[in-house]
Amino acid sequence: MKVLSVFGTRPEAIKMAPLLRALDASRRAVSRVCVTGQHRGLLDQVLARFAITPDHDFDVMTANQTHSQVASRVLARLEPVLREESPDWVVVQGDTTSTLASALAASYAGFRVAHVEAGLRSFDVAQPFPEEHNRRLVTGLADLHFAPTSVARENLLREGVEPHRVVVTGNTGIDALYQTLEGLDPGASNDAGTPWGALPPDRTVILATVHRHENLGAVFAGICHAFDTLARRFADEVCFVCPLHPRREVQVAARALLSNAPNILLIDPLDHLDLVRLLRRCDLVITDSGGLQEEAPALGKPVLVLRNVTERPEGVAAGSARLAGTRAPEIIREVACLLGDRERYARMARPCHPYGDGRAAPRIVEALLGQRDGMGPLLNPARTQLSARRHLDLGVARTSA
Repeated sequence: MKVLSVFGTRPEAIKMAPLLRALDASRRAVSRVCVTGQHRGLLDQVLARFAITPDHDFDVMTANQTHSQVASRVLARLEPVLREESPDWVVVQGDTTSTLASALAASYAGFRVAHVEAGLRSFDVAQPFPEEHNRRLVTGLADLHFAPTSVARENLLREGVEPHRVVVTGNTGIDALYQTLEGLDPGASNDAGTPWGALPPDRTVILATVHRHENLGAVFAGICHAFDTLARRFADEVCFVCPLHPRREVQVAARALLSNAPNILLIDPLDHLDLVRLLRRCDLVITDSGGLQEEAPALGKPVLVLRNVTERPEGVAAGSARLAGTRAPEIIREVACLLGDRERYARMARPCHPYGDGRAAPRIVEALLGQRDGMGPLLNPARTQLSARRHLDLGVARTSA
């Protein structure tokens, strides 16, 4: 069975790395890798970290690119690769523009699409934008849906996806977290030589990240005001460590608004290994990142989510995450309450695993291989009408995480 995995951003690469490893370990699968390059420097960090060598690299990233420009370049460049590779499955991950364009190109060409991390929904197309749009559209294009949780599965079923096309696997991001932790000494801090290595050992360390499109501009200024206020209020107790997203708006605004607080450390983006090190070292996470919402509970790190809605409600239901909103007064109140209430903090700091057990990738490979025996291609675009595609039964047996 030939599997062509297509991805283009840092988060996609992190979450696809365990799946690529599992495919390489299977004697029944041939794995081919195509990267779009929607992110460049950040993507290359992950490729190097997980020793991923792409078979195809579109390098679509340009300065000030729009989503439409990325989508059009991916569509044009993926078409000949699909003809050359003729895969049994095209695997996409998540909800980026690369994900949507790759799924659309594969669907146009008549190849079966498998969607990793399917079924996440915020039910608000503006939060996050454009990711909520993207993942809904990919659902309509995909033939097989790998839902990370039962909540995601139920979202898909409510939208009319047939139950036999949905497999609950857990989230591959947790696989990547555990694989990275395997390389760290559990008895050592591993902070030597890191940007935060000189922090006083008795300080509460807050890992804070902001990058979402809807949290830029005036909203970002308000979030920075909250961080500055908290840093000054808890000057002798707390240190903020803020890896800054490479977006120019984030870099310029954060350095202008937060550089004067001595206990706010602004640092460059971290590779995945250092981010896991920092996540293990910190005491609290404040973020609008989806990946950190998933990873922090597994390590017992409370998460305050800088969003008004989240497509990852499992952490909130488990008691390890809370929605803090995006307005400064609410953020200040939530952080101050958590820092001042040890019992509340302890309840949120219990390790839990709402997003999986670290075995998502093998489940995905098993499900893909289960489609192969006794089946030909879903359709031959040269001989079959595309409209017939949805009438074919994949015969997928649903599994649980």
